[in-house]
Amino acid sequence: MEWYSRSKIIILLLVLIMGSAMLSLLAEWKNRFIPFMEWIHVLKDKSVIKADLMAGLTVALVLVPQSMAYADLAKLPPYVGLYASFIPVIIASLFGSSRQLATGPVAMVSLMTAGAIGMLGFSDNPEQAMFYAAFLAIMVGAIQLSLGLFRLGVLVDFLSHPVIIGFTNAAALIIASSQISKLFGLTIEGTFEHHYEKVWAIVQAIPETHIVTLAMGALSIFILVYVKKINPRLPNVLIAVVICTLISHFTGYAAKGGAVIGLFDSELPSFSIPQIDYARIGELVMIAFMIALIGFVEAISVAKAIASQTRQRLSANQELVGQGLANIAAGLFQAYPVSGSFSRSAVNFTAGAKTALSAIVTGILVAITILFLTSYLKNLPQATLAAVIIVAVAGLIKIEPIKHAWKVHRHDGIISVIVFIATLVAAPHLEQGVLVGVVLSLGLFLYRTMSPRLLEVARHEDTTLRDAKRFGLKTSDTVSVMRYDGDLYFANAGYLEGKLLNLVASKPKLKVIVLDIEAVDQLDSSGEEMLKQLYDRLQTVGIELYFARAKKQIIDAFIRSGLYAHIGDKYFFRQRTDAVKAAKEDLGDAIDISSYLKPIHNG
Repeated sequence: MEWYSRSKIIILLLVLIMGSAMLSLLAEWKNRFIPFMEWIHVLKDKSVIKADLMAGLTVALVLVPQSMAYADLAKLPPYVGLYASFIPVIIASLFGSSRQLATGPVAMVSLMTAGAIGMLGFSDNPEQAMFYAAFLAIMVGAIQLSLGLFRLGVLVDFLSHPVIIGFTNAAALIIASSQISKLFGLTIEGTFEHHYEKVWAIVQAIPETHIVTLAMGALSIFILVYVKKINPRLPNVLIAVVICTLISHFTGYAAKGGAVIGLFDSELPSFSIPQIDYARIGELVMIAFMIALIGFVEAISVAKAIASQTRQRLSANQELVGQGLANIAAGLFQAYPVSGSFSRSAVNFTAGAKTALSAIVTGILVAITILFLTSYLKNLPQATLAAVIIVAVAGLIKIEPIKHAWKVHRHDGIISVIVFIATLVAAPHLEQGVLVGVVLSLGLFLYRTMSPRLLEVARHEDTTLRDAKRFGLKTSDTVSVMRYDGDLYFANAGYLEGKLLNLVASKPKLKVIVLDIEAVDQLDSSGEEMLKQLYDRLQTVGIELYFARAKKQIIDAFIRSGLYAHIGDKYFFRQRTDAVKAAKEDLGDAIDISSYLKPIHNG
């Protein structure tokens, strides 16, 4: 009966603790859905509203043609890009933490969406491609929203900087090369398992280039680059689209064999559940997860860059919520996955955006474009859209960051190069390149931590204890002070034990080992058990093991495990020299500690 009463008390306490935690989590979740309350009061200032209106208009001028180009890259009709630039843009601005981040279609996510569509076999079936792209957006949004609500944004850190560098360079090359056929007016028949096979087919077909199309593409690239050069503030994409569309209209470009986007319905996207074969959802899980992570990395990177200048609060988990809801909205309103855009966010910030109202204005202007202006775009050349994409991604190809990564640590350079090659080879299955990078990063990290530095120190002439081997310092045959640089866990516990036992074998007269574990921040049961066994083994052969400079959390772990009591507090010291002096008091003339004492200066 007594046991039953205690059980009830324990269960009650657990329920109270879990209930308190759940209430706290629910309260935080509530705050996740009202971030706009932090800036909405700023709109009382008319100057802020004016600045946001102008910034919203400026971004819309870039977004409209860019979104159609990116939809084409994703193997979707151009108007789907406009759909992705309407409601998702507004949702992301309301529920994200960055006030200047411009969400919508981006090159990287569009390419990965195209890869998913191709993997499912719907590249030549626009209707099915739209359904699966929309459902992919819902999956991406659900993943991002879950990560944000449960504060798991830290998972994004598994995509290390070298992985992102290698992937971005490879993806930029893949994106640019995928547009060559449209730029040259080539029609490439057949299916290709790998992207490089299609590129080779394009190269072989270059003699069949449609000169009119190539001229239009070359003109488009010239306008995009030239306008950007003479005045970066001008909407070079819009200018190129307007000029080339007018030329196409008045010269009969389509009648001469040039491809144009043609007419499409001037209707706003309606709410609908994508009609797909749900048995194929499993095929989308991995690529959805990769799009969720890579898309968010792109969004949070530009958001951080802007926040560093505006000094506005930025929350990675809140941004995940905003991006997640935006993607869910994209899927439910006939669009495809979206993310934060580097270029448009920069335009938004440079144009003077103060709050997320600018993004709302952008979304509304896109809606107006869909309703009233699409008929003017029917003569827009496909070659111009290809040029827009090529120029946009050209800036993503950067070799210098790979060189820099190599200089910092050779492993980082190796990761970048391997991810770059793996992504190119695996395309259109880009997620495989990322997976290779993640696995390689973790593997090399484990490799480095499996053999951390363990070195013997002695007193240097500058009175500090330094690496005896490096500085040629005299050590003692009876006492060794060893500095261990790393954490102590299952992967490297055996390494430390082996090194110390080899030290014992190399010094037959050794009586004392002082182990400096200041660098140890993390300790697991394997590491703790190894230290216990090592201490016992050394005791049996008459060698004392002292510990110096252990951090509080490590001492606490020793106390909890019983190791502290097993060894005894007299073997733990705050300083290495204190441990050496204590050993001298215990063993007297049996040991020589002169290599570790500071010299005494007379006078």
